[in-house]
Amino acid sequence: MLRKEKKFVVWLTGLSGSGKTTIAQAVREELAQHNIPAHHLDGDEVRQASHEKLGFSRDDRNKNIRLAIQLAERYQKQDTPVIASFISPYREHRAWARQALHNFIEVFIDAPLNICESRDPKGLYKKARAGAIQSFTGIDDPYETPLAPDIHLQTHLQSVPECANKIISHLKNRNLI
Repeated sequence: MLRKEKKFVVWLTGLSGSGKTTIAQAVREELAQHNIPAHHLDGDEVRQASHEKLGFSRDDRNKNIRLAIQLAERYQKQDTPVIASFISPYREHRAWARQALHNFIEVFIDAPLNICESRDPKGLYKKARAGAIQSFTGIDDPYETPLAPDIHLQTHLQSVPECANKIISHLKNRNLI
């Protein structure tokens, strides 16, 4: 049986449609089965917490990530582990999170752009390709691949349970659960 011994933040980063949310939910469910309640923090929650309507510009992304980090810090102060799923396309943003958050674990959710586009549940890639969304990551704004993530998952080659198990194993190896 797993035991919650320390607070942590598992930060899933990758393109839209790479599988971040699906994997985050699987990890959260696995932790819950072992009586470790964790919070899944994502862009929808950040948008609800923000008083501004944030888009995809660099300035808006800076504000969005800073707010995400603040929310993760609040959960950590309540001793609640966090599974965060954000595109967080810039290395600088992930460095901010690593510096601010206790037991930060960066997980690169890697999938080729064409696979992400084929999974596009919200139709964002179609809108970006049609010019309706500007500065969309992977289309007309870059995604800076993590240079040394704690975990690298390839969702076009690995199943959701395999990906979740790798994260759980990493948490166990670090004595975080």
